[in-house]
Amino acid sequence: MTRWNLTPKTVSASQVTLVQLMEITDANIAGIVHGGTVMKLVDTAAGLAAMKHCGGLAVTVTMDSMSFLAPVRIGDTVTVKASVNDVGETSLEVGVRVESENIIAGERTHTGSAYLVFVALDEKGKPRQVPPVLAETPTQLRRQREAKIRRETRLAHKKAILEHRDEVVPEQAPVEEGPEGPGSDSDGGDPDRARKQRHLRL
Repeated sequence: MTRWNLTPKTVSASQVTLVQLMEITDANIAGIVHGGTVMKLVDTAAGLAAMKHCGGLAVTVTMDSMSFLAPVRIGDTVTVKASVNDVGETSLEVGVRVESENIIAGERTHTGSAYLVFVALDEKGKPRQVPPVLAETPTQLRRQREAKIRRETRLAHKKAILEHRDEVVPEQAPVEEGPEGPGSDSDGGDPDRARKQRHLRL
């Protein structure tokens, strides 16, 4: 069995930056880059940061939030920056900032932000422990505190949904009857036959 390195790592040790030029195939007929194209870059950068921190395979569990703040157009470059914000026992949150740049004008725009949760896997595909993360700067410490709030919110949301489902009484399917009720023309007056027909309709 692999002995994973659980030595605490700094945020900067696993930060990832990707830069890509947006082309015609990345955009719609209006010349605006598809949101899915940006999301793929976000997931790629976040996954790389997660794997660098874990020192092994990590898979996306959820995209907790993805905000599109401004459009990205054909000819712009997109810069995606990913950092590990906080970790749990086997999971970690990665924050991603997306910026676009008009190369000709030299204008940079903050076009999106996202938060993704990953789980580290061992060689058998089972969740495994991840190293602690060391936040060093005031910004990293703020992001870590906010990541903990988001985690608490996710868990509370999941709990509320499950409790709501437990309270809901399953609806029963309506029983179809003949024009004069059970035992009328549709069942020929045979109670057993009527019961079987109602069972089949359910």
